[in-house]
Amino acid sequence: MEMKLEVVVVPVSDVDRAKDFYTGLSWRLDADVATDGDFRVVQMTPPGSPASVIFGSSVTEQTPGSARGLHLVVDDIEAARDELRRGGADPSDVFHDAGGVFHHAGTDARVPGPDPQRSSYGSFVSFSDPDGNGWILQEITTRLPGRLDPATTSFASAEDLASALRRAAAAHGEHEARIGAEDPNWPDWYARYMVSEQAGTEPPS
Repeated sequence: MEMKLEVVVVPVSDVDRAKDFYTGLSWRLDADVATDGDFRVVQMTPPGSPASVIFGSSVTEQTPGSARGLHLVVDDIEAARDELRRGGADPSDVFHDAGGVFHHAGTDARVPGPDPQRSSYGSFVSFSDPDGNGWILQEITTRLPGRLDPATTSFASAEDLASALRRAAAAHGEHEARIGAEDPNWPDWYARYMVSEQAGTEPPS
């Protein structure tokens, strides 16, 4: 039985303020439904995300602003930080963890700047919504083995597919430089590269 994460509840004190904030970040509004005076549900989805968030009135007993460690995955941490700023958020500077594995709670062990090796999973940015719910951006450029089914390659949006094609094109350019010739079978090479990238397996040489 597959169990796919669908929705995360974010506790807020002012529904319209939260809606305006996440709309400013270009999150898609999926629903805004009120069935009576005390119950309202707003569902929004981050760009390219298969999972959504829900907030509203009488949808959770959590204290507004108490959500922490909500993660959003991006493939370019600096570009994503710039986009957050343009959208009205106040993101932290890019950081990595002193231990080199994930990141500590709060601001403990934060080291300024991206991961020195620019390792996948190693660079972060944090920001909060108006209630103080804490979000983390994590840069992932190559998935760990087993994280995705190697027989399945899918993309959540046209932008995700375009980004994957650009990465494949750059890697293929390096491949052609190594072999010293044009590769007439580049579509097959692109396909193998994109599947291996998603599955976290060894890319074509």
